[in-house]
Amino acid sequence: MPSPLFEAVVHRRALLQLGAAAGLGALLPSLAQAATRPDLMANVRALITRWVGPGKFPGLVASLGRPGQATEFVALGSQGFTDPDPMTPDTLFRIYSMTKPITGMAAMGLIAQGKIGLDQPVYEILPQFRNMMVQNTYDGSVTALHPAPRPITMRHLLTHTSGLGYAIVQQGPIVKMMQEKGLIPGQVTRLPINGFTRARSIQGLKAFADALAQVPLVYDPGTRWSYSMGLDLMGHVIEVVTGKAFDQYLQQTIFGPAGMKDTVFQVPRADAGRLATNYGVIQGIFVAIDEGNKSLFLEKPAAPFGGAGLVSTPRDYDRFLRMLAQFGQIDGRRILPEKAVRLGASNLLPKGVTGPAIMGPVGGFGAGGRVGLGAEAGIYGWAGAAGTVGMVDMVRGLRSQIFAQFMPADATNLLPEFQSALKADVMALLEKR
Repeated sequence: MPSPLFEAVVHRRALLQLGAAAGLGALLPSLAQAATRPDLMANVRALITRWVGPGKFPGLVASLGRPGQATEFVALGSQGFTDPDPMTPDTLFRIYSMTKPITGMAAMGLIAQGKIGLDQPVYEILPQFRNMMVQNTYDGSVTALHPAPRPITMRHLLTHTSGLGYAIVQQGPIVKMMQEKGLIPGQVTRLPINGFTRARSIQGLKAFADALAQVPLVYDPGTRWSYSMGLDLMGHVIEVVTGKAFDQYLQQTIFGPAGMKDTVFQVPRADAGRLATNYGVIQGIFVAIDEGNKSLFLEKPAAPFGGAGLVSTPRDYDRFLRMLAQFGQIDGRRILPEKAVRLGASNLLPKGVTGPAIMGPVGGFGAGGRVGLGAEAGIYGWAGAAGTVGMVDMVRGLRSQIFAQFMPADATNLLPEFQSALKADVMALLEKR
């Protein structure tokens, strides 16, 4: 059973702090004008050099991409303290919730094609969600309930406003109910380490959806933002609508066409040597909780969970971000309709709902990722619980990433220092203009 530390830190505060590390915000306009020198990431390079070594990280990767130019990667160190293979842009990382924007954009493609509607009730595709009940008190009793005043819509699933809970976020008896039903859409470690070991997941997205429909909502749909299993459920919506397994659909419509050859739910045994080790930081000590050569991700997962199931590489995920920055195209090939990308990267929150106050000021939320507002307008992206972040500036075509493998994400100062180093690089560029 996940500990309070795991629930409250790894997946809530720490994950959201990860996003702040790459939320360039108002900094990006200046970067777009000034990025002309060969070593665009001198300060980031120095930062990574300081953070790689004994007692720190075995290896790290960061990247920055600009329109019309090759992506600049900074990679240093090895894939694990006992794994001498070098960290590279093609190292495999558990990206966890960076899966959500991919699922979200896949759904936006179907919306653009008219196969589902943004404000279509979910029960029209999954009838078991027609008559949902809601807790009278958030995270309170699971028997003191009232009927949902409105149906869950596709918009709600995409923006974490559905009322569906999350075992890694909720507290009280509803967590036990979720765990007993196997509503654990993710995997961390086989080791019995307090704070990292999780309950067993139910097998298959249909079984997952059927079980989720039996759990009360934690608030009335469309009334607030709260991290949820909405994108995991969206994976099954996509299966029903397309008639294809969710993982197969992603491979055929996004991964294959976009040249994302290493983005998978299950790592092939032949690629185990490229999978970095994931570490739990326990009292300041890095403890290997999922080694690459015997990782959980080498085995078939319980289901292809659209909220946190993918493994990818910095190079692959940069291609996804570049495709978004180019409004659905990459290498002259259209992957998603332009209107799907534009809408998905915009603020889709229901009217009257305030977005999460994370990654800086209060933001909006689009298809599975945070959307910047005001000075941050155009920023879209999200973070993963094991130290990965990917963001794109939809206005200027810029994208940034950092990839590590550790939990919880606030166990070190790496990510805040990364943000400062990136800003310093930009200031240096401005001074030399």
